[in-house]
Amino acid sequence: MPTVTFVKEKKSIEVPTGANLRKEALRNGVELYSGPHRYLNCRGLGTCASCRVRVVKGEENVSRQGLLEWFRLITGPITFFARLGNEKSLRLACQTKVTGDCNVETQPELNWSGEEKFWH
Repeated sequence: MPTVTFVKEKKSIEVPTGANLRKEALRNGVELYSGPHRYLNCRGLGTCASCRVRVVKGEENVSRQGLLEWFRLITGPITFFARLGNEKSLRLACQTKVTGDCNVETQPELNWSGEEKFWH
């Protein structure tokens, strides 16, 4: 069974191959949401982008990003800034399936300054 390590929480969990990252994180007490999003979120439908995570290690061990997820990440005002510099590693936990070992950062920082690619 694959192991998912949540970097900020310093917690590792074993999940079945093909498991949904959001469901497994919540089942194991990992908080994906901050502020009002703890209660006001889309419940895993992929429409609010509040469960964004960054795959720090093992990008090859998670499912490919789908069209809905990609579109949501580039059109949301907050996710746009979170995505800068993390185009391949920023994911929505609700849309990500785990196929092997990976390290995940929950609630990644926003790149407000846009030091990479945005202002230069």
